[in-house]
Amino acid sequence: METILFRNGAYCMNRCLQGYLKTSGVRFATSSTTPTFNKPGNEGLRIGVPKEIYPEEKRVSLTPSAVKTLTDKGFSLVVQAGAGASAQYLDTEYVKAGAKLVETGAKDLYAQSDVVLKVRSPLVDKEVNLLNPNSTLITMVYPAQNKELVNMLAERKITLLALDCIPRISRAQAFDVLSSMANIAGYKAVVEAASHYSKFFAGQITAAGRIPPAKVLVVGGGVAGLSAVATARGLGATVRAFDTREAVREQVESLGAEFLTIQFKASFFMYPSSPTSCSVIDLLRRSGNMF
Repeated sequence: METILFRNGAYCMNRCLQGYLKTSGVRFATSSTTPTFNKPGNEGLRIGVPKEIYPEEKRVSLTPSAVKTLTDKGFSLVVQAGAGASAQYLDTEYVKAGAKLVETGAKDLYAQSDVVLKVRSPLVDKEVNLLNPNSTLITMVYPAQNKELVNMLAERKITLLALDCIPRISRAQAFDVLSSMANIAGYKAVVEAASHYSKFFAGQITAAGRIPPAKVLVVGGGVAGLSAVATARGLGATVRAFDTREAVREQVESLGAEFLTIQFKASFFMYPSSPTSCSVIDLLRRSGNMF
């Protein structure tokens, strides 16, 4: 097998893989292709869930409920001891869901796995060499930024399913990990801001007088931005949002926030790349649209 990156298509376990485009030793699955693991049925196919070792990474690739779903379909699951600890999942929950607990370290887990599920891409100097040749890795890869990793996986004949390369189309929504993570990021950003804010986030009316709600400005109306808008509104703040795309206005306003329209000269945006948050905020100040 060679490394597989998705182009214009989603995948589903236990379906046939058809048609490849070969580019520099890396296979590209087209919109009509769906990878299989070259084994009849699911029996004997062992899926491994290692503990994430990237600094400050607290996520885990499978929850106990997901493990139960896979074991019910005939897959065998092996989970490294402590894999879900940072995400508040106990080893006993995984065992109860039908997984085998590997307490002897990541090396043994990788050795027992036909398919490895990870949140972060494997570290080049610590994890790549643990993968069995001809095994399958399902994770987020960002191949454009990790060419060395992709080449190393291709050399080991690893079948790589890059979740971050799945297009955002309706039939692939179940696999859209980028939107899921962006949604969490927007929510968490507002929660963290509220916890550091020294006043009430929502307005308060007391016997001593009225306390106005916090004023929140969200720069960007993508998945994370809209999540931040919804969260801030839910906490009672007055919210304004800005995006260069006029099409976002309806989504922002449907969440109860005010969409900012900025009149500016084109020369303001003559940056080497897209404007940063700081440059946008500077524009907001100049246009008088800040709170």
